[in-house]
Amino acid sequence: MSYDMIAILMFSTMMLMMITGQRVFGAIGFVAVLASVTLWGVGGSDLGFSAAMKLMKWYPLLTLPMFIFMGYILSESRLADDLYKMFHVWFGSMPGGLAIGTIGLMVIISAMNGLSVAGMAIGATIALPELLKRNYDKLMVTGVIQAGSSLGILVPPSVVLVLYAMIARQPVGQLWLAGVVPGLMMAAMFIAYIYIRCRINPALGPVLSADELDMPLAEKLALLRAGILPLMIFAVMMVPFISGYTSLVESSVVGALAAFLAAVVKGRMTRAVFETATRQTLAISCMFMWIILAALAFGAVFDGLGAVRSVEGFFVDRLGLGPWEILILMQLSYLIMGTFLDDTAMLVIVAPLYVPLVKMLGFDLVWYGVLYTITCQIAYMTPPFGYNLFLMRAMAPDEVSLNDIYRSIIPFVGVMVLALVLVMAFPQLSLWLPNHVYGN
Repeated sequence: MSYDMIAILMFSTMMLMMITGQRVFGAIGFVAVLASVTLWGVGGSDLGFSAAMKLMKWYPLLTLPMFIFMGYILSESRLADDLYKMFHVWFGSMPGGLAIGTIGLMVIISAMNGLSVAGMAIGATIALPELLKRNYDKLMVTGVIQAGSSLGILVPPSVVLVLYAMIARQPVGQLWLAGVVPGLMMAAMFIAYIYIRCRINPALGPVLSADELDMPLAEKLALLRAGILPLMIFAVMMVPFISGYTSLVESSVVGALAAFLAAVVKGRMTRAVFETATRQTLAISCMFMWIILAALAFGAVFDGLGAVRSVEGFFVDRLGLGPWEILILMQLSYLIMGTFLDDTAMLVIVAPLYVPLVKMLGFDLVWYGVLYTITCQIAYMTPPFGYNLFLMRAMAPDEVSLNDIYRSIIPFVGVMVLALVLVMAFPQLSLWLPNHVYGN
C-alpha cells in the first residue's frame, strides 16, 4: 500500500471514530499509535512515549492551568458582575449602549480567561436577561453575546493559540501578541455595526429610562472603581510581560494570584468558588494536554509518511494552484469542518498537514495562527453544529428559540468574514505588535 493511501486510511478511520462519538484525543491517539505499530513494528510504540516527553518538557504549557484558573475565579466569584454594572451605567445613554457595553465586557473577560465558554456563560446569565428586560431586540442581543464570547479564543491569553503554538512549534508570546490587534479590530467592528444599526432603528437598542440614568456622580464613580478592578488584574499580569520584566509563565502566575487575592479582598472567595475553579481548571487542562499529546503522535506519523510533501504535490503540481489559492482552500476547509467539529478537533486533525504546508508555501506561521483562530471563531457560530449555538441554546431563556439563535448570528458572521479578509490582505495587522515587542 502506498504512503498516500495509508494517510487517507488514517484520516478516514479517525473521522469515522469521531462520528461514532469517540473522544477527540482517543480517536486521534488510537489511530496514531496503531498506524505507527503497524508501519514500524514494536519500535513504533515509542511514538506515544516520545510525544509525552516532548509535551512535559514544553515549559510554556504551565500557562494553561494558570489562565484557566484565573478566568474561573473571576467568573465564579462574580467579579465580572461589577464590570457589567459599570458598562450599564456609563453606556446606557446611547442607542445600543448596553449591547456595546456587552462587547466591552466580553473583550475584558476574554483577556482574562482564554476560552469562549466563560464569556458565553457570563453574557448569557448576566447580560442577556438585562438586555431583554430593557426591550432590546432578542436577535440583536443573542448575536452580540455569541459574537463577543468568540473573542475568547483570539484575544490573549488564548488557550487555542497555546495549543496551536505547541503543534506549530511557534512562540506562545508572539502568537498572543499577534491576536491583540485583530481581536480589538473585530470588537470595534462589532461595536460599529451595533451602533449604526441602532442609530438607524432605535427600537433595536433603546436607551435607558430617565430614572435609571439619573444617578449621582459619586455613585457612578463608585461603580467605575469596582469595574476597574478586573482591568487592574489584567494590567498587573500583562504590563510586566510586555515590558520584559517577567516571562510568560511568570505573568500567568501573577494573573492567577492577583485574581485570587481580588476575590479574597472583595469577600467572595468561598470554599465553593475555590473548589469549582480548581476542579474546572484540572478538567480543562487535562483535556487539552491529552489532545496535544495525541496530536503530536499523529503528526509524527505523518512526518514519517511524507504526507505533507504529497499534499503539496497534489495542490501545486496536479492542480497547478498558487500559494494564495491553496491558503484560501485551507481556510474554506476549516469553515466546512467547523459545522460539525470544535476548534481543537479541527486543529489536531489537519495541523499535521496544514502547518508544514503553510511553511513550505512561504507564509508566516504566527500570522497563519491568527487566520486559523479567526476561522475557528466563524466555525463556532455556523450551523448546524456551531459550538456557540449550542451553548447559547443551553443558557438562553425559553423566549429565545433555536431559530432565533441561528438567525441572530448572520450579520456577525459577515463582520467576522470581513475581519478575516482584512487580516489575510494585510498581514501586518497581526504581525506588527509581536515584531515591535520582540524586535524581529
